[in-house]
Order: sequence, then C-alpha cells, then structure tokens
Amino acid sequence: MATTTAVASRTPRRRFLNRLTPGRALAAFLVLDVALGLYSLSVSGSKLPFADAMGALFGQTNDFSRLVLQNQLPRVLLCFIAGATLGIAGGVTQGVIRNPLASPDIIGVSKGAAVGAAAVILVFPTVDAEWIPAGAFVGGVLSFLLVYVLAYRKGVAPVRLALTGIAVGAVADSLIRFMLVKWPTNINAALVWLVGSLYGHGQRDVVLALPWLLVLVPAILYLARRMDVLSLGDDLAAGLGEAVERTRFLTLILAVAAASVATSVAGTVGFIGLIAPHIAKQLVGGQHAKYLPLSAAIGVLLLLVGDTLGRGLLPPLEIPAGLILAFLGGPYFLYLMVKTVR
Repeated sequence: MATTTAVASRTPRRRFLNRLTPGRALAAFLVLDVALGLYSLSVSGSKLPFADAMGALFGQTNDFSRLVLQNQLPRVLLCFIAGATLGIAGGVTQGVIRNPLASPDIIGVSKGAAVGAAAVILVFPTVDAEWIPAGAFVGGVLSFLLVYVLAYRKGVAPVRLALTGIAVGAVADSLIRFMLVKWPTNINAALVWLVGSLYGHGQRDVVLALPWLLVLVPAILYLARRMDVLSLGDDLAAGLGEAVERTRFLTLILAVAAASVATSVAGTVGFIGLIAPHIAKQLVGGQHAKYLPLSAAIGVLLLLVGDTLGRGLLPPLEIPAGLILAFLGGPYFLYLMVKTVR
C-alpha cells in the first residue's frame, strides 16, 4: 500500500517532466531571467521607481537615467555573463569528472583566480583596478594547469584530478590569507571581492567579459556530444574511438576559462557552478547539449537573485551576492550530499 502511494505521488512530477522539453525549460528560465533583470534595475540603495528605471532604459531622460545606465544596467548584464559562464562551467566539470558534487571550485579554479585578484589588490595597490580581472583570469587558468600537471599519471583519472584540485585550492587559500596579513592596506577591497560582489563594476567589465562568453559557450556546446561519450567512462569512450585525454583536457580548459571570466568580474561567487547543473539535469536529463544551455540560464537566475537581494534587503547597506548565495546554497549542498553519498 505504501509503495502504491509513493508511486502515485511521483506520477504528477513524472508527467510534468515528460511534458517539459529542453526548449520549453530554457524558454521559461530565459523569461524569468529577463523579468528579474528588468526588476533588478530599480533595486538600489536610493529610492528608484520601477517606471523611471524602465523609462531610462528605453531612452527617456529623467533624474535616474545616469544611475540606471551607468550603474544598474552594467550590473544586470554582468549577472547574465557571469551567471551563464559559471552555470555552464559547472555543468562541464560535473560531466567530465563524473561527480554530481563537482564544481569549478573542485579543480582549483576559483581559489586560483582569487589568488590572482588578491595579488593585484594587495601586493600592487597602486596598479589600476582594471587589472584585477586580468589577474583573476590568469590565476584561475594557471591554477588549473598546475592541478592537471600534478594529477597526470599516464592520463588523468577524474578522482585524482578532483583530489589534486582540493589540495591546490587549500594551498591557494593559504596564500590568500598570507597576503591579507602581509599587505593589509587594501584589505577591505580584497575581502569584498573575495566573498563575491558586483559592487563597483561597470560598462568596461561588460565590454571585456562579453566576447569571452560569445566564444566559450558555443565552443563548449560544440563539444557536447564528445562529452556525452566521455561520461560513459574512460575505457568505453576509448573503445568508441574517443581521444579521452585530449577531450578531457580541452573541455576542462574551456570550462576553466569560462569560470575564470566569471570570477574576474563577480569575485569568488560560490554554489552556482554546483547547483545550476544539478537542477538542469533534474529537469531535462543528462545529455550535455540539453542541460548545458539550461544550466547557463539557471546560473543567470541564481546570480540575479543574489545580487538583487543583496542590494534590496538592507539599503543603503549592500550585502555581497556571494554571501546571499552561500546562505541559500549551503542547505541545498547538504541536501545533494545526503542524497548522493550513501
């Protein structure tokens, strides 16, 4: 009787998922992204009516035009760029490592990017702030290359790659703490960046990050079928004619570049690369071509939620988006861990 009740309770969910095609799911989340993005334009430390924000966006001149176009709009656009790249980078990482709890943090990308950014902010305080994204990007890529070299033993096993990434991430975290103690002059700016915040970012960051999004996302999607083969396991993938190591390195370096771009403009925002792919796979299945675009759209929504709440909860005080997402994502991570680790 209990079994029949459980099956019956799952039937509506199964029917819903059967009707939810990848195209419909992606369209639904894109609509949510645009709607929340438009609303987010009116959320500020100062009182900003929604009608005036929309008017400024569509060319009307009012008292808030400069605030909306120079401050609010770039932040919303960066939520789209960083959220999408983090979502898709997390999906690639989980697929290639074959671990639903994996994310760019696991392979040392976020911590490496944080070291690069912290070095620019703390060690070279006189350097222009525009070099911070470059430092973060270089740090993320170099960190992954170090992880890959250390994990290589006639090939790179996913488990060894993950464990090496955790170790390198711990060393990177120690380097960050050392720099905070050794060069405390700009410690406040460094801490805001390290917890993940879009505060202070503007149009220049959008111009620098957008081309990476337009190049990296299509390149990753182009390799979706090869990642499907790789997810079958190294032996079976090699038997099907796939160059396992080359495909693994290529897909991971693209994911690392995507995550580094996101970290360079949004700081070390956590949990998006973990949560977004998992939700996407629950909705549309595990084929990369189906769930990676959806994961990108979900990543945008998550970062928009974090940034909008951070600006709107306690104005004029702004809570970094990374703290909001950690508060929301922590319980979900525990749920995933309990569900996955038996």
